[in-house]
Amino acid sequence: MPQNVAVFEWTEDALRLRQFVYEFWCERGYGPNLRDIHEGLGMSRREIIQAYKQLQLGIICVVSEDTQNCNLIKFQPFSSFPSQVKAFIDGTFHSYVGCAMESMAFSKMPAFAGKEVRFESWCACCFEPISFTSKDGAPAENRSHPDFRVHISLSPWDWGNVDITLMCDSMNFVIDAEHADRYERQIGRRGTLITPEQGVLFVSVVADERMHNYHWPPGQMAPKPILKGMKMLGVDTSNWDG
Repeated sequence: MPQNVAVFEWTEDALRLRQFVYEFWCERGYGPNLRDIHEGLGMSRREIIQAYKQLQLGIICVVSEDTQNCNLIKFQPFSSFPSQVKAFIDGTFHSYVGCAMESMAFSKMPAFAGKEVRFESWCACCFEPISFTSKDGAPAENRSHPDFRVHISLSPWDWGNVDITLMCDSMNFVIDAEHADRYERQIGRRGTLITPEQGVLFVSVVADERMHNYHWPPGQMAPKPILKGMKMLGVDTSNWDG
């Protein structure tokens, strides 16, 4: 998924597949396989894979395009593998969340309207458990650590060079600024910190559209506007200035 992809429009297959995967994952807590999609939408193998490739280009998901079954890795805000964040609904584990930043948008999905979602994660520095709740996309409540932050260790200039896997991997929780500094020393990389309140605003462009707008257009990985948006929220991005 290269950066600054030219504007394009989804095909109807891509729109149908996106909606189907969202509804399937919200209901069951895991993503569909090719047979599930075929049974639900009547699409052929080739139609499904071509639609997935579009969705990946438009920053909706990560699929392994070289696999015969186009394995589904991520479908934001969900992760097919054990990620840094678990989401619980009504006290029961629902699914893994794509990353720490996606937990700021997760509860805004229509399927979870009015429900309190509890998130469980850990400090990237020391693995101390971190938990909080959110409802209808509101900033984190019931925080286990009042000063916890989302730490981003990868500059937007390096997001989406292939797909969003590394971007998501770089977004983790830390207990506070001191733990962030320790984590940076462990991984040999400087980053930035975002408060839960800033995080909710940062993801609002996505959270306000996801499942709310069937025709939500493809996204674009554009580093300059992303950095500008961060700075407008008061995020210190000086570690990435070159």
